[in-house]
Amino acid sequence: MNSVSEPVTLSRRVGRFAPSPTGPLHLGSLVAAAGSYLDARTTGGQWLLRIEDVDRPRSVPGMVDTQLSALDAYGFEWAGEVLRQSERSAIYQATLDSLIAQGLAYPCHCTRSQIAGVPGARRGIDGVIYPGTCAAWAPGDPVPATAAWRFRVPGGIFRFRDRIRGHIAQNLVDEVGDFPLLRADGCFTYQLAVVVDDLAQGVTDIVRGADLVDSSPRQMALIQALGGAVPTYAHLPVVINAAGEKLSKQTRAEPIPVDGEAQRVPMLWQALAFLGQQPPAELRRSTQRELWAWALAHWQIARVPGGSGAPAA
Repeated sequence: MNSVSEPVTLSRRVGRFAPSPTGPLHLGSLVAAAGSYLDARTTGGQWLLRIEDVDRPRSVPGMVDTQLSALDAYGFEWAGEVLRQSERSAIYQATLDSLIAQGLAYPCHCTRSQIAGVPGARRGIDGVIYPGTCAAWAPGDPVPATAAWRFRVPGGIFRFRDRIRGHIAQNLVDEVGDFPLLRADGCFTYQLAVVVDDLAQGVTDIVRGADLVDSSPRQMALIQALGGAVPTYAHLPVVINAAGEKLSKQTRAEPIPVDGEAQRVPMLWQALAFLGQQPPAELRRSTQRELWAWALAHWQIARVPGGSGAPAA
C-alpha cells in the first residue's frame, strides 16, 4: 500500500498517530495506531503520522525507520510527509517566547529534590505539585543560566467529554501545578511540542491511549493560551501485561511481527478485538486487505471498552 498517498488538506477531520522512537512497535502501539486510523478514515478524514522524538536522549538510533517500516507492512496509509519533532526546535522556541512575552511562562531553577523537599508539599496526579518557588519572575528579570521554563497554569476547572471515557474534569492548580515547557537540559517537553504540532497540523480529533488522559487538560490550557481550537478527545484502553504494567520498552514488550501476512493478520485481528470491534473469527486467516476492508466497514468507537487498561488476549 502507498504510505504517502495524498497531500494534507485541512478542510476535513484530521487524526494522527505519534509514536516515540524508543523501541519497536508492540501490540499496544498497534492498538493505538488502528484506533486512531479507523476513527479518521471512516469519517472521511485524514490520518497523519508524527514522530515524537523531542526527548532526544530517549530516542534510539534507527528506530524511526523500523517503526515506519512496520506501519507500512501492516497497511497503514498516512497523508503528507512524516513530521519529526527533532526538526522543529525553532518553532517550539518561538512559541515559548510568545508565552514568555505574555507572562504565561517563567524560568525555574528548582531541582526535583528541592521541590520534593518543600515542607508541606502537596501531591497531585503526577507526584509532588510544584510549589511556585520561582513564579514571581516577570519578563525583564534576570534568567538563571540553567533554567527550565514552566507554564503558569490558569485557575478554574478544565472539562471535556471524552468520546470513550465520558466526562473528564481537572483543576490544574490543585492537581498539577505549573508544569515544564522546556527542561534545564534544553529539551522541549512533550506537553509543549504536542500542542504546537497538533495546532500546526490542524488535528481535529485525538485518539490515543488512556495513559495520556490526564495530560489533556494541560494541553487544553496551552491550546487556549495560544488561541487555538480544542480538538475532540478519545482515550483508548491501554494494553497491559500479566503484571498489570503498560506494554512498553521498559516492560520488555514483544515487537509486533512484520514479516509475512500469516503473522501480521492475527496480530491486527487481536488489536481489533481488543478495541471491542468483534471481528469474525474466520478473518484471522484472511488477507490483510480483507481484514482492513472489514474494519473500515464496521468500525464503531462506541464499542471500544471504557476502562483504562486491559491485558492482552
